[in-house]
Amino acid sequence: MAQMTEQTSVNVVEGNVGLALRARSRRRGHASSKHRWWPYLFALPALVTLGLVFVYPLVAVVRDSFYSGTVSHLAYTGLSNYHLVFTNPIFIQSLLNNLRLLTTVPVMAVIALLVALVLNEVVRGWRVYRFVVFIPYILPAVAMGLCFAYLLQESGSVNGILNDLHLHALAFDWLGSEQLSIYSVGGVVIWQQLGFGIVLFTAGLLGLPEEVIEAAVMDGTNWWQRQWHVVIPQLRRVIELFVVLEAITVLSWVFTYVYVITHGGPGTSSSVMTYYIWQNGFEFGAVGVAATAAVILLVMAGILIAVYVTIRARRGDL
Repeated sequence: MAQMTEQTSVNVVEGNVGLALRARSRRRGHASSKHRWWPYLFALPALVTLGLVFVYPLVAVVRDSFYSGTVSHLAYTGLSNYHLVFTNPIFIQSLLNNLRLLTTVPVMAVIALLVALVLNEVVRGWRVYRFVVFIPYILPAVAMGLCFAYLLQESGSVNGILNDLHLHALAFDWLGSEQLSIYSVGGVVIWQQLGFGIVLFTAGLLGLPEEVIEAAVMDGTNWWQRQWHVVIPQLRRVIELFVVLEAITVLSWVFTYVYVITHGGPGTSSSVMTYYIWQNGFEFGAVGVAATAAVILLVMAGILIAVYVTIRARRGDL
């Protein structure tokens, strides 16, 4: 009888302990669920700021693309702005000019990669050279635009030097020609963005394992074979990143050069989409048309980003 009473007491104690442990675990789970929200509370100010700075303007631009009129008097017009934009020859010219500027991206990539490969061969003073080629990238775009507007005009320094060298056939009207003006802007973009590519590729080269290159040297490969078969394949990710960034740049960040150097001229021959957006939004007051062009530009940039992400995902890099 005493043993049964003792066993019953033990069972009661174990049951009470179990209930206490379960109650404690529930309290801990409830407390931990509360603690899981603390990181989001700390990030809330940054999220609100991002929403006000990026999300709200984006939504407002998409909304305004379906309206026409001034800022104070907007009227809903549906898709009429999109029809108007795609039938406007000035917009088509601007879109084609942006596509022409995309041809500068492979030029920049090839030149920057070649210069970085040469500097990577421990050329004497390579740090100084890298700094020199990077300077244009950090200079104000307005100042560079004004300088090149003076250099490239028909009576400017470039044509003066060409004439002094008796190269009269190469002395063109770089900014006054409808065929050459957009390519002159593209040349300025290449000169300005080249330093970024050189520094980016040089940083990638410094991170490559030396053992692989040494093994290629021991196999008797020459300089070009090492670069083409060993070094450049290892820079694939860096090259892809640079190409995507520069493609977005020539789509959406060349307004300053066009505005300062050519003002979209002569006529509309050097107009680009960002210049078209500014002209309609601020000069003509056509808010809906400007918003529509901005949405189209956003879609084009989004396609480039999506292609880049897809390529990285297929290769297992994401």
